[in-house]
Amino acid sequence: MSAPDAVTAGFHDRYATRAAGIVGSVIDASTSIIQSRRNDVVRLAMGSPAADFVPVALFEELLVAVAREGAGAFDYGPTEGDEALRAELLRDLAARGEEVSPSSLLITTGGMQGIDLVCKLFVGPGDLVVVESPTYTNATATISSYEGRMIEVPCDADGMDVDALAERVAAAGAPPKLIYTIPTFQNPSGTTLPLARRERLIDLAERWGSLILEDDPYSWLRFEGDALPSLRALAAGRVPLIAVHTFSKVLAPGLRVGWTIADPAVIARMVDARQSMDTCTNTLQQRLVARFLAARHLDDHVTGLRVEYRRRKLAMQAALREELAGHGARWTDPGGGFFLWLTLPDGMSTSALFPAALDAGVAFVPGAAFSISGAFPNALRLAFSAEDPARASEGVRRLRQAIDGMGWS
Repeated sequence: MSAPDAVTAGFHDRYATRAAGIVGSVIDASTSIIQSRRNDVVRLAMGSPAADFVPVALFEELLVAVAREGAGAFDYGPTEGDEALRAELLRDLAARGEEVSPSSLLITTGGMQGIDLVCKLFVGPGDLVVVESPTYTNATATISSYEGRMIEVPCDADGMDVDALAERVAAAGAPPKLIYTIPTFQNPSGTTLPLARRERLIDLAERWGSLILEDDPYSWLRFEGDALPSLRALAAGRVPLIAVHTFSKVLAPGLRVGWTIADPAVIARMVDARQSMDTCTNTLQQRLVARFLAARHLDDHVTGLRVEYRRRKLAMQAALREELAGHGARWTDPGGGFFLWLTLPDGMSTSALFPAALDAGVAFVPGAAFSISGAFPNALRLAFSAEDPARASEGVRRLRQAIDGMGWS
C-alpha cells in the first residue's frame, strides 16, 4: 500500500458515527455532471430560475450602490441578518398580510441553511421524522445526517395523503417529533396540499405534539388557482411550526439569501448554532436584496415570473403530449413553482435511462432520488423553469429519443 493510500485508509475508522448518514445530493451533482459533458445538454434537472429573467443589469447597478457604502458592506454582519434587509423584508411580508415580529425572523444562507438549523436543533439519533414520498432529496439528506429515523408518507395529486400519514404513524407506534412538508408546489411533484388536508395535518400534529417544518420556496410563484393560507398561518397558537423560505427561486440562487420564521426562543438558539457555522449570511448580497426590496422591484418582478413560468409549463406539457403520450407517460399539472413529475410505464427505469438521456442531450433527475427507499423507479422530475419553451421542447424530444433507444417494450 502506498503512503497516500495508507493515510486515506487511516480515516475509515475515525469518522463520527453520524458520518454514515451523510449522503450527497443527486440534484446538486447534476450540475457537475452537466458541466463535464462535451455534448450539448438541455437542462431539465436543476430547479433554477429562468436565466434571462434574472435582473442582471439591475443587480449590477445595485451592487455598485452597495459598494459605495464603504467597507462595511464587505464586513461581518449580525448573525440575525443585516438590519436593512430585515427591515425591508418585514415590511414586504406585512404588505402581503404576513405579520412577523423582528425577533421571529432569521436571515439565512439560502433556504437549505434553515432546514439544517432545524435539524441541528431538533433531530437527534433515532428521532422519528415524517417526510413526503417523493420529497426534496437535500432535506432528507440533512435529516439523515443528524441521524433521524424517517418514515415516508405517500403523495397523490393533492400532495401528502394525510390519512395515510395517520396510518403510517400508528404503524410506527410512536408520534413523530418532526413533520417535514413542502405543501405548496411541492418539490418534486409540483402538487399543492388543499385546505382540508392542511387543517387535518395541523390537527394531527397538535394531537401528537409534533413540530412542523414548512418548506416554502415557491408560493410566490403561483400562476394558476387561488392562494391558500400557509401552514404557519393555520397553525398559529396551536402547533409549533418553523417556516423556511428563500430568494433563490424568485431572484437568483447564487445570492444564497433566505429566511426562517420561528418562535423567538427558537430563533435565538438558531443564532447560537450559526455562530459556530458561518457567522452570518454574505453582507454584500443581503444589502443588494435589501435595495431591491426598498426600490419596490419585487412585485413587478414576481408578476413577470408568474406569466413566464406558466408559459413554460404549458409549452413543456404540449411537448410531452406530442412526444410521450403514445408511450403511456403521465405527468402532474402544477399551478406554480418549477417542476412537474413524469411517470413512465412500469418496467422502465429512469436511473438506467439517465446516462442514455445525457448522451442524447437532455438532463433530468431520476425518481428514485426523491425517496429514501428508492421508490419511483419509473418516474422522473422535469424542471420547466430554466430553459425557454423552444429549448425545453427540444429536451423532451431528446428524452423520447433516449427512451426509444432503450428498447423497452
